[in-house]
Amino acid sequence: MARAAGLGVFSLAMINVAAIVSLRGLPAESVYGLSSAFYYLFAALFFLIPVSLVAAELTTGWPQKGGVFRWVGEAFGTRAGFLAIWLQWIQTTIWFPTVLTFAAVSIAFIGPNQAWDTALSSNSTYVLCIVLAVYWLATFLNLGGMRSSGAITKWGALLGTVIPAALLIVLGMAYWAFGNPIDISMHAGDFLPDFSNFNNIVLAASIFLFYAGMEMSAVHVKDVQNPGRDYPAAIALAAIITVCIFVFGTLAIGFVIPGSQINLVQSLLVAYDKLFLWIGMPWLGNVLAVFLAFGVLAQVVAWVGGPSKGLLQVGMAGYLPRSLQTRNRNGVQVGILILQGIIVTLLATLFVILPSVQTAYQIISQLTIILYLIMYILMFSAAIYLRHKEPGVKRTFRVPGGNFGMWVVAGVGLLSSLTAFFFSFIPPGQIPVGSPAVYIGILIVGALIFVAIPMVIYSMRKPDWADPRAKAEFEPFGWENKKLQR
Repeated sequence: MARAAGLGVFSLAMINVAAIVSLRGLPAESVYGLSSAFYYLFAALFFLIPVSLVAAELTTGWPQKGGVFRWVGEAFGTRAGFLAIWLQWIQTTIWFPTVLTFAAVSIAFIGPNQAWDTALSSNSTYVLCIVLAVYWLATFLNLGGMRSSGAITKWGALLGTVIPAALLIVLGMAYWAFGNPIDISMHAGDFLPDFSNFNNIVLAASIFLFYAGMEMSAVHVKDVQNPGRDYPAAIALAAIITVCIFVFGTLAIGFVIPGSQINLVQSLLVAYDKLFLWIGMPWLGNVLAVFLAFGVLAQVVAWVGGPSKGLLQVGMAGYLPRSLQTRNRNGVQVGILILQGIIVTLLATLFVILPSVQTAYQIISQLTIILYLIMYILMFSAAIYLRHKEPGVKRTFRVPGGNFGMWVVAGVGLLSSLTAFFFSFIPPGQIPVGSPAVYIGILIVGALIFVAIPMVIYSMRKPDWADPRAKAEFEPFGWENKKLQR
């Protein structure tokens, strides 16, 4: 029987692009001007590509249930594996208020008066209300299972990301090409950053989160007919497309908004308004604001139910209390979604407590990065360890270059993650964050709390936490099988 056709290079590249591309973070990098292109290329080379290649090897070597829990657990035991899967889930939970802030701003800019729209989007109470309303709406939609959320996700990705990205890039480049005065320098000498300015390095650490999430799409490497040849090609193509979207989208914002006036939560919408005014179609700004808001809803709908399903699989194998394993008649993980909603609600109150929406946005974004980078540190370390500990495990895809290649690729990713991790605690000079001591204190305390929680849960686990059916379907680790064979 002929083998069914697998994913092609282009299809796999598009899956990877869809998994990581988002427009909401572009204003944070537009303050760099042309040198933002350097940071995007640097992060792609030293983070995006290592994550993609390492995750592909781990996925094909250990395809059993659990994902990053399985990979890290095979190397360092179940405690470290549970920490990894928890961090993958909790960073997404913490990420929700930031992406929903973008939705709140988009909704505010649906109005006809830009000055009024800008003032509304800066109002902490308004942002809090919209964040909670959209989040709980997305949670409600997930309770119906994939049937109720699938269509929203598909159309939201098209209308809320693909079309707006194309418009931003085309209009921005046209604005520059037609000789309009722009607010950033495009001289070749401006490509390299000013490394003497420490603040440039600090804020650039946030760019790593732009490329995070590729390990989740690595599961598709199993659907490629020739993984050793096609997967690296797809990763290269996805990296090129992603970098182009980020570079040209960021520059388009910088063309029309001076760096000194960049606002993390407003500048994308303001840039659209200015570009649409330039082409004589200012009403398009209101239409696009609707598209962007719908796109955020779709993105949140997809992510509310996604990572929590992975955590549920691990939890049912005996790592979460039965109360967090509760599911409804559609099989949706209600217990985890309720916990997730409580955390999102508590974090969203920072928009009222902290001095400004922008300050809260920056702090929550950095906390997300810190927790996600801990997971990546564990993942890269596990990949190196397993290449030496389990050389005989069949991997459909291997990082090229043998053990030396793994050390280079995973080592670069590990070093980059460690560097970005430490820089993430330092307040960026370009963005007002209030008291530096309070800023750093919130990040340290937040990171410690969210790392300690899974350690406490793990130490409290009981035999009756395991669902017998799920436990039977959850394959033992390789080191567990070796113990049984002795």
